[in-house]
Order: sequence, then structure tokens, then C-alpha cells
Amino acid sequence: MHVFDLSRIDPQRHLVIAGPTASGKSALALAVAQRQGGLIVNADALQIWSCWRVLTARPTPEDEATASHALYGHVSPCQSYSVGDWLRDVEGLLDQRLIVVGGTGLYLSALTRGLAYIPPVPPEIRAAGDDILARSGGLGQMLAELDETTGGRIDRQNPARVQRAWEVLKATGRGLSDWQTDTPPPLIAPSECQRLVLQADRDWLAGRIASRFHAMISEGALDEVKRMLPEWRPEKQWARAIGAPELVACLRGKLELDDAITRAIIATRQYAKSQRIWFRNRMKDWCDWPVGPQI
Repeated sequence: MHVFDLSRIDPQRHLVIAGPTASGKSALALAVAQRQGGLIVNADALQIWSCWRVLTARPTPEDEATASHALYGHVSPCQSYSVGDWLRDVEGLLDQRLIVVGGTGLYLSALTRGLAYIPPVPPEIRAAGDDILARSGGLGQMLAELDETTGGRIDRQNPARVQRAWEVLKATGRGLSDWQTDTPPPLIAPSECQRLVLQADRDWLAGRIASRFHAMISEGALDEVKRMLPEWRPEKQWARAIGAPELVACLRGKLELDDAITRAIIATRQYAKSQRIWFRNRMKDWCDWPVGPQI
């Protein structure tokens, strides 16, 4: 049971909550909504997909009945979805107080710092990118074709980011970095919101990650993955749900369930580490909100 000191939360401003996976972000958002009012808006790029509820720890139906929620499970796996799409969805909700909550740093930074408009990529270019990335050496081919500025800045180990940059260059003739220099004002300026980053003890968080994944299995995560198995393509956006590849391997007889669970927990901990690095490096002006045994 989470107990939060909500006296520090300004009910007159939007609230934006960041934090690593399993740190209690959704519980804090729900407590604020129940006490102060506001629409809880998802800022987790994995919780947008309609095919995943249990595996991505989306709010339960009971939580959704307790307070208003938006942008959870609203995207079909057959669609593509970008941070720009998410911002446009959020823009339509700004007639009310928002409680934006999630662990996707790119979403949260774009919301409060702005994001350059980039023209939509035609489906045929996206399909060509999918085909290249699926081939051996495809990632290296894409990197070699990027403009020098974008290639020097991008996370070269992240296939999704590399493919996005490649698609933009092919579709527009202009590098992604060039587009990003033309950044409009943010949808929610820092002065219009209170920005919190949940800070958790690593051992405490590791324990929560493990217990939560075991709970996911008990609540039907394996069945969720089984339903998507006929459509499984690891390069697709929806297939990047943490733990999904390990459970797919289990369903295909390549891993025992216990081994799949162990590997998924390790993958989740690695994901939480990458989130903490993002927050530490790019959200230095956000307010720390301690959670865990120290509070």
C-alpha cells in the first residue's frame, strides 16, 4: 500500500511524473487524481498497445474506473506510432488538468521541451526499412546511409532510432538532426507544470521488478503473448514489450518457463537502469521524489 505526501503537489498546475519501471508511478498518479482531480495520461511507449495490458503493467480496469485515464492501449499492433503522434494525442486533452505519467523519457522531454515537426513517412518507405532491418547487416547498412550529423548523434545500438532516422532522410531528403533544430515551443512548458522524477533504491526496485513479473505471469502475461504469437515479428514496435521475447522463446519450446522468467526479470532491470541514466542526464532540472524503504 503506497502512502504519499500529496501536500507537495500543486493542484493548480499539470503534473508530470517520470520514473523507472515498477517504481510506483501509476500509484502516485492515481492518488493525486483521487485527491485533487485530473486526467491521468499515459507517457509509456509500451502501454499504448492494445495487445498488452498485463505484460506492460497497464492500470487495471478497477483503477481506470476510479479515475479518468487516457492514451492507454489505444494503438493497434498493425499501426505505427511515434512521439509526434503521442504529442498530437496529448494536445487534444489540454482543456483540462493533466497528470502525465510514464517512463519513456523521449515522450516526457518532447512534452516539456518541444519536438520538431517531421513530415509523415510514407508506408512504402517504412516497409522498405522493415525489410532492410530484418536482413543480416541491415542495421549497419542504415547507419552507413545516414547523414553525417545524424549518424554522429544517434544511439547506434538502437535499431528503432536508426530506422526512424533512415526513414526520415529517405522520405524528406533532410537529416533527422536538421529537422530537430527547428523545434517549436513545448505543449506544456516547465512553468505550467510540476515535474517529478521518482528516485528508488536499486535493490528495492529490483525486488519489486521480480515480484511484479511473477505476478504478471499469474495474471495471464503468457496468455497475452500466446495470442500475439502468430503475428510475432521482433522488429515491430509492439514486440518490444519488456519480457515478450523471452516468453515467445518459452512458447516456442526454446526456453523453460522458469528460465524465461529469470531472463525477462534481468531484461526489465536493464531497462530500468537505462531509464535512470536518461533521467539523470536529461532531467536534471526536475524535482526528485524519493520512493521505497527510505520514505
